[in-house]
Amino acid sequence: MEIGWLHFLRQRQVLVFFVLLCMSRVGAELEPYSVAEEMERGSFVANLGKDLGLGLTELSTRGARIISQGNKEYLQLKVQTGDLVINEKLDREELCGPTEPCLLYFQLLMEKPLEIFQAELRVEDINDHSPVFTEREMILKIPENSPLGITFPLSNALDLDVGSNSVQNYIISPNSHFEVLTRKLSDGRMYPELLLKEELDREEEPEIVLTLTALDGGSPPRYGIAQVRVEVVDSNDNAPEFGQPIYKVHIPENSPVGSLVVTVSASDLDSGVYGKITYTLFQPSEDISKTLEVNPVTGEIRLKKQVDFETVVSYEVDIKATDGGGLSGKCTLLLQVVDVNDNPPEVTLSALTSPIPENSPEIVVAVFSVSDPDSGDNGKTITSIQDDLPFLLKPSVKNFYTLVTERALDREERTEYNITITVTDLGTPRRPESVRYSVAEETEVGSFVANFARDLGLGVEELSSREARVVSDDNEKHLRLDLRTGDLLLNEKLDREELCGSTEPCVLHFQMVLENPLQFFRAELQVTDINDHSPMFLDKQILIKISESTSTGTTFLMESAQDLDVGTNSLQNYTISPNSHFYIKIQDSSDGKLYPELVLDRALDHEEESELSLTLTALDGGSPPRSGTTLVLIKVLDINDNAPQFAQKLYEVQVLEDTPIGSWIITIFANDLDTGNYGKISYTFLHASEDIRKTFEINPISGEVHLRSCLDFEVIQFYTIRIQATDGGGLSEECTLLVKVIDINDNPPEVTISSFTKSIPENASETLVALFSVRDQDSGDNGRMVCSIQDDLPFYLKPTFKNFFTLVSEKALDRETRSEYNITITVFVAVRLCRRRRAASASGDGCSVPEGPFPGHLVDVSGAGTLSQSYQYEVCLTGGSATGEFKFLKPIIPSLPVPDTGRNIEGNENFRNSFGFNIQ
Repeated sequence: MEIGWLHFLRQRQVLVFFVLLCMSRVGAELEPYSVAEEMERGSFVANLGKDLGLGLTELSTRGARIISQGNKEYLQLKVQTGDLVINEKLDREELCGPTEPCLLYFQLLMEKPLEIFQAELRVEDINDHSPVFTEREMILKIPENSPLGITFPLSNALDLDVGSNSVQNYIISPNSHFEVLTRKLSDGRMYPELLLKEELDREEEPEIVLTLTALDGGSPPRYGIAQVRVEVVDSNDNAPEFGQPIYKVHIPENSPVGSLVVTVSASDLDSGVYGKITYTLFQPSEDISKTLEVNPVTGEIRLKKQVDFETVVSYEVDIKATDGGGLSGKCTLLLQVVDVNDNPPEVTLSALTSPIPENSPEIVVAVFSVSDPDSGDNGKTITSIQDDLPFLLKPSVKNFYTLVTERALDREERTEYNITITVTDLGTPRRPESVRYSVAEETEVGSFVANFARDLGLGVEELSSREARVVSDDNEKHLRLDLRTGDLLLNEKLDREELCGSTEPCVLHFQMVLENPLQFFRAELQVTDINDHSPMFLDKQILIKISESTSTGTTFLMESAQDLDVGTNSLQNYTISPNSHFYIKIQDSSDGKLYPELVLDRALDHEEESELSLTLTALDGGSPPRSGTTLVLIKVLDINDNAPQFAQKLYEVQVLEDTPIGSWIITIFANDLDTGNYGKISYTFLHASEDIRKTFEINPISGEVHLRSCLDFEVIQFYTIRIQATDGGGLSEECTLLVKVIDINDNPPEVTISSFTKSIPENASETLVALFSVRDQDSGDNGRMVCSIQDDLPFYLKPTFKNFFTLVSEKALDRETRSEYNITITVFVAVRLCRRRRAASASGDGCSVPEGPFPGHLVDVSGAGTLSQSYQYEVCLTGGSATGEFKFLKPIIPSLPVPDTGRNIEGNENFRNSFGFNIQ
């Protein structure tokens, strides 16, 4: 092995660097030439003879010819005239893609004597391509409350032309809301941004369709168009509105439970959840809550229990419509109960005299009252007895009557009478004046109310002799008369709320009846309220949903508290627990009740505080006041006021060019402080070139970037990808992903023979045998090569410029000594293999070097002069690595030996190109 390495040092070798411009040259450089693409075959480029100062015959006699890189015959030299002409139509986009300038390198070779001139041809762009949008329709979702001046990036158009012939400007179809701005990317491409210049209103225009036009800089310009569809995303900027502020409805009192009273309807110009309306009874009394119910979805109001005209003749209640954003409106239902004749008249006998003496005129036989709880004609009664009886009916006070004898009766003529009192509707009773007393509710039994005898001007003894007694209209024994003193006393504790509910004043009607002679005294007892009830909220918790975009000053209706007391003892005030966002405003309802309105005093922020808990307190007017509380839970509804934010603005990743298709590259992540749909992020490539779209793909949900096609370092060394994260409300942010393609040694060195002399004259020194170029498409150490021939031949390699070499005879040759030589040109990359130990030594890097290069292979393409080569690498494997990653280290050049030509060392064969020639 050691002998093989030393033998290598004796070989003639040339280390090839592709930037080797400083080496000695055979020729010089010509001035650069240019030609427009798509020119016809045979078009004139330049006159090389004139540029070199050569005569017409000299080009021919010296064997002048054009050598193009890669043996492509783009150009042709007419040696008779010296003209350089186009050999085929040149398509700049096909030759160079987006690279500018587009340069084709070629050489002018003159063999006799050897002279080489380096030159380049610049292919100028013409405007032969129109801009094209990869997305023919772009959909933007923009909230209607977006601030003026906000911009939204649009997909750019692609144009295969370059320079001024590429996309230069964007215009948008005339409209009042948007204008388009043209921005420039770092790579020179132009992309459009949509600028909002006038406020949007979804209710006025839910969708705006625009035409985006991309113009290039040609004359005349070419253009491409795409449609931009702007979907205006709703915000909660409209409160529900009822079709009418007051609904007046009449309903018969005999309507069955479940009967439809009315359907209220409100509309909301907003859409989605913001336009979804919920109906509720607003601040209903306990009686209304028991009587009516509203369908929260349809607005249908139905009877929950049967109404009774004789109990409640009308109802007034507010209905609230609340949208999904917390805004509300209200209307009033006036429900009038229509009386039906569902109650028969009633006769109540208060006194009856039986038997009665004969021969006495106008004797009171009976005292009775007539009532009918119906109203109007239904409650009017006619009272009568038979016509053939000696009795008369005499009305007394209100609905009381006496039955008296019409004349003196004779027992011997008739001993018994059966009298039928008939009462029918349509009677009209009279109402006399009455005496009024008052007493506080809950006063103890036996408490003094008044001295009835004194107030009526009666003596105490007269009360007993005339059989005085107290009769209540409702036949309840609320009061009693003390016949010894004439005092009117409470016979039971009176509960004002139980007796009269919310009716004020609370009056109990009664009368004192004197039997002998018959006399009536009408009176009233007013039961006054005491503060024996605290305000009470029907709901222990009130939930209000408020959008964070709600403007300050907006009010929110809330349920009122109920207080069974009346007057100053009833509900008088509301307070809210201290907070920085709301205060309470008190409103009077049409029925005299007080209800609270929550007023937004400082803007809400869902991201700062998504929920607030406040305590609403209701206070009555007692001394001291009684109170009741409820919890007000405010849920702050999110709006799209936060754009997505990337964890970092720049992501960098390195990817080997042999990475398999489908491999995961990186995961991009953005966060959005909004919730729900507004916090749902989708990822897309922004203004991506066609190369990027063909090479990579991004998962719109996870942000994972995967490889879509093979990478090739020799074609593209890095990709700059702009990635956009867009939330459900249309707001977006972008970051940049820089993908660096890591070169691997996947391209063999190539030897291209440009000129070869099969026969050379003897006795001539430094004769040109061959002209060839060497190249390796790999970069860095992977593209550095060693070029050599056998060391026992009278030839040597001589670099010219760039990657061109000449094979020249070293001395005069003697045909009689040797008439033929076979020369092998060997090009290789030599490296060593090492493996990193698990624990690196203190002094080294942990690599150990095996005894020699690993095996390669040989591919010899005869005749074409192009070789496919295998290589030796210096490779480090990281010990213990779960991924088995490796990296390429520096090649072992030029001092490390290579195997002797034609021989295998440790199974390695070098690549070589062999050719032979004769000595003349």
